Amino acid sequence: MTNLQPAPNLPKSPPSPDFWMPKSASVTSEHVDWIWDFMVWMSVVSAIMILGAMIYFCFKYQAKSRSANEYAEKSTDHNTTLEIVWSVIPLFVVIALFVWGFQGFVELRTPPANSFEIRATGQKWKWLFEYPNGYTDDTLHVPVDRPVRIVINSTDVLHSLFIPNFRVKMDAVPGRYTDLWFKATEPGDYPIFCTEYCGTSHSDMLSRVIVHPAGGYEAWMDKASNTDAVPLVELGKMMADKKGCLVCHTTDGTPKIGPSWKGLFGKTESTSAGSIPVDENYLRESITDPQAKVVNGFPPSMPVTTFRKDRELDAVIAYIKSLK
Repeated sequence: MTNLQPAPNLPKSPPSPDFWMPKSASVTSEHVDWIWDFMVWMSVVSAIMILGAMIYFCFKYQAKSRSANEYAEKSTDHNTTLEIVWSVIPLFVVIALFVWGFQGFVELRTPPANSFEIRATGQKWKWLFEYPNGYTDDTLHVPVDRPVRIVINSTDVLHSLFIPNFRVKMDAVPGRYTDLWFKATEPGDYPIFCTEYCGTSHSDMLSRVIVHPAGGYEAWMDKASNTDAVPLVELGKMMADKKGCLVCHTTDGTPKIGPSWKGLFGKTESTSAGSIPVDENYLRESITDPQAKVVNGFPPSMPVTTFRKDRELDAVIAYIKSLK
């Protein structure tokens, strides 16, 4: 992904010391990992005991001849004591798992009062993160050792924000807000996935979270927020990628979900409102009110795109104009 500022030189998520879980990098992991390990090892021990009993019974009660396989005396297929034992003991285990799991659930769903809040928006097929000062990025940046609450929504269909190293996941639902929280414990670069099937490019809906060391987040924000020094066309290319425009529009002349941007400026498009010349005003309207004049042959699926500054919108238009 292209960002207005390069990510700091942080290590990628290191290998996990656990066999089946990614490396823990958040305090929220403690509510998940130990109970997961308990359930796995309990299942392993139970499976070994059951398999051992099956093998033992196969040898102990194997038929040595046809006559030996016939009932020679009255037999029983019911043992009340045994059934009570194998029902009561698992009941206590299940109750304990519920209590421990519910305690962890409450902790995971109750963000600290002093949490740093960031907005996350899912759309086909990209994540966009908005910070308190209004700056947006397609990469999540957070400070280390500080609680962070992510307020999540979707502009189109169901998505799901999943950060494996933090053991947190929450659906992005159109028309409502959801949230999750975490407190990263190690600086680094960690993957983000969408775990709710959302269409043809679902598997490409990837991002990452950059956990900055002490003081690093503030320094990054100061640099990243200053887009005034970036040339207009270059800024437009960055904004088009960051806002998810290039998920649906190509720059090589190949139509995708939306018309290609190559050679678009200056041509005449057949739209739902008639034939329209593609100039700056048409491009601006198509970005800010995409359903006003939909190009014939393409679905009216483009969401409204907002920008923090008019210069960012102007930059996207300048970038489209540059694609001859």
